Parts: sequence; C-alpha cells; structure tokens
Amino acid sequence: MHMPRQFPADFLWGASTAAHQIEGNNVNSDWWQLEQSRPGVQPSGDALDSYHRFEEDMRLLAQAGFNAYRFSIEWARIEPTRGRFSRALLAHYRRMIDTARSLGLTPIVTLHHFTQPVWFGEAGGWLAADATDLFARYAEQVCSILDGVEWVCTFNEPNVVALMHGARRIGAGQEFPPGMLPDEEIGAALVSAHKTVAPLIRDLVGAKVGWTIGNQAFQAAPGGEAKLAEVQWIWEDMYLEPARHDDFVGVQTYTSQFVDQDGIQPHPDHPDNTLMGWEYRPDAIGIAVRHTHDVVGDVPILITENGLATDDDQRRIAYTQEALGHLRDAIEDGIDVRGYLHWSLLDNYEWGRWEPTFGLVAVDHETFERRPKPSLGWLGAVAKANKI
Repeated sequence: MHMPRQFPADFLWGASTAAHQIEGNNVNSDWWQLEQSRPGVQPSGDALDSYHRFEEDMRLLAQAGFNAYRFSIEWARIEPTRGRFSRALLAHYRRMIDTARSLGLTPIVTLHHFTQPVWFGEAGGWLAADATDLFARYAEQVCSILDGVEWVCTFNEPNVVALMHGARRIGAGQEFPPGMLPDEEIGAALVSAHKTVAPLIRDLVGAKVGWTIGNQAFQAAPGGEAKLAEVQWIWEDMYLEPARHDDFVGVQTYTSQFVDQDGIQPHPDHPDNTLMGWEYRPDAIGIAVRHTHDVVGDVPILITENGLATDDDQRRIAYTQEALGHLRDAIEDGIDVRGYLHWSLLDNYEWGRWEPTFGLVAVDHETFERRPKPSLGWLGAVAKANKI
C-alpha cells in the first residue's frame, strides 16, 4: 500500500517573488539603469504592477492553501539618494508585512534581491571601502518595520550577485561567458556585509536571519572530482560556510550540471530543456540540500526557490511533484528542512526578458489581470494536506 508522505508539522509552504521582477517602475535601481542603456535587454517597465496589487497577489496564495510568502524590499526605493530614507516607502513595505500576516501568510523578507540603488553602484558598489557600512545603515532602517517578522534573508544568491557584478566588471554585461565563475573579490565583500548585518538584524528584530545561496547541484563527471571541489568552493561553499553561524540557510536550486577536469559542462541540447535552456532535473533539489547539509551541519534549511521555466503547466506540476519527493527523502534522512517556497508566484520579469515563465499565476501585461494556473491549486492542495 502506498502511504502519503507527510512533511514535518509547521512546515512552511509558499512561493517567492523579488521586488524588481514584479513591482514596476523601480527607477532608482541599477537594473533599471541597465535596462535603459543596454541594447537587447527588454525593459521591466510596469512589470506586473505588484507595487499596487500586492494584496491581490498574496490573497491568491492564501486562498489556494499556502501559509508563507517570500518577497523582497527594494533598497533603491527606501534610499533613492544617498542618506535620504523614505518614510512613505518603509510604511509601504510594512503594509505588505501586515497584509501577509492578516491573510495567514508567514512573511519571509529579503533585503537585497540582485538590485541596489544607482548611487551605490556609482560609488564603487560592493568593492567600495564603506559598502558594508552603507548596507548596514539601510538594514537598520528596514529593521524599524520588521516587528513580528520571523524570517529575514540578508542577500538573495550572493554568489549570483558576484557573478553578475563580476561580468559587469570585465565588460561582459549580462551575457556570461560559458563556465564563468562568480568574482571572488566581490563575493568576499558580500560575505563581510552579511557577517556584519545578520547579527544586527537578529539583535534589533529577534528574527531568524540567514541568506539564500544559488545551489548549482554540481556533480563530478569521471575524472572531474578535483575540479568539482574547486568549482564548488567558488560557486557556493564560500557562501555556505558563513551560514554555519546563521539561524537558517536558504537553498535555491533548479537544475544540475556536471563538472569535468576542464570545468562546468554546458547543458546538453535536449527537447526536455527548460525555457532557460537548462536541463530538466527535478532531482537537483535533493543533491543541493544534501550538499548544503554537508557544509553547514545542523543549521535549518529553507527551500527559498525551486521551480521550472515552462509554458506547459502540467510539466511544472510533474517537476515539482518529483522535486518534493526528493526533498522528502532528504528530510527522512534526518536533514532539518523547514519549508518549501516555489519560484515563482507570478510569471515575472526574468532579468532582461519576459519569455521564461516560472509562475503559478500568469499575468496579462496590458490589464495586469492575474490568471491562476492549475499548478497553483495543485501545490496549494499539497500545502493544505502537508503531504505529497
């Protein structure tokens, strides 16, 4: 007889979004600036107008049966010019927190999701001498609205931030050369900022504080074991190690890649590849969780992103169902996983293009009408039952 596979009591079931990808008109951020200046980059524009429609978005999640929502606060809105903080914008994000809680959703708040103010970048970005101080000052302002928030992420995927800004540093733009690795100097600066800011938030708010790492779920091809260790350190372990001292660590994973003696192998061409061109690998979540556990030990894990870029919603459901099975296996092996947050709630702006659709909900770009897909109801039912 096939028994339904329960998840732990109080498991968080939700979906994630990022401010720049859904809010619209984030005009003081470095990404907005990049969109206006780089040929071939589609603009975010109004995005999904979630700046005004966040309650509707959260209600869709709550009514479907979820109990958590991860969203980010936009530094470029809070501090549009250096040292000038917007009370109105802090109040806006406080309304988002209150709305989530009133709908029975646990808010999981991210302070930096890839974007930052234009002035910060112009002053040297993460390599400026005062970068950590500036981020800490912003974090302190945000702490004034975080009362009652239990989960705070300092940075989203600092390893990918180091990749993006490393690419800009060498003039590659957003087209990463194949096999490119995150910039270690920028990475070290982000580690330093996190180590400063995490205890500050913990003291001021009493929240659980961590950060989320883009896990590549790398595997060694024959003969690639030594290279795997080297690549893994630069890609994720230098960011996972500081998480040993955190309250939790966010695991974000979508696909897996092999590493041979020459480095990361590109995704082989295959009809099953996702709209991102990635290999279809629902097993990546198990590989990522186990590797993270090996590095961080008993620090609780939150799956802060996992999903599939596809225009076939049945494939999304199939991918997620299989991924959750691998996650359940890891939990049964004694790994402390506290929640699963799907990427993404909405089909959103995918950093320069609109085509890759990750959402549980489609959005009309003219009217902003939200159109829930079958996957929203399916995953909501899993959440309500707390089992696959």
